Amino acid sequence: MKRPITTTINERTRDIVVAPNRTLLEVLRDELGLRGAVEGCGVGVCGSCTVLVDDRPVSSCLMLATNAEGRTITTIEGVSRDGELSPVQRAFLEQQAFQCGFCTPGMIMAVEGLIRENPNPDEAEIRDYLSGNLCRCGTYSAVIAAVQSVVVQARAETENSRPAAH
Repeated sequence: MKRPITTTINERTRDIVVAPNRTLLEVLRDELGLRGAVEGCGVGVCGSCTVLVDDRPVSSCLMLATNAEGRTITTIEGVSRDGELSPVQRAFLEQQAFQCGFCTPGMIMAVEGLIRENPNPDEAEIRDYLSGNLCRCGTYSAVIAAVQSVVVQARAETENSRPAAH
């Protein structure tokens, strides 16, 4: 028996009817046409299906869609603003932190979650946070460089926006 839920997806309130056994990934892809998150393993270990739920990275292949009731979901499609890439997306392009691209949306979503939780992570924290995202092409060093460039850029913007001391 399907159940109605209300959730916010990419800043848009959605009223959807979902079967109790459908995962968030299935609903996002098959019912809402948001195909950025992909199923890699189906058991929550590869990270390719990562989305943010209330600003925290979640393996959408493990979360039942009914558990999205009242939650805020952000997918890769909701990260850019007004046609502009997010700082994380730009950094991935600048650092060439992708090869085949299969894991890239999940990696970007995990990094978005990291930056929201800890805007100034060190390399060990970055590596630990991204340990649930696998890349078969081995772009890890470029991903680390992308995250570090986002952190450096944010720090520079913060310092430049402070009033000068007298």
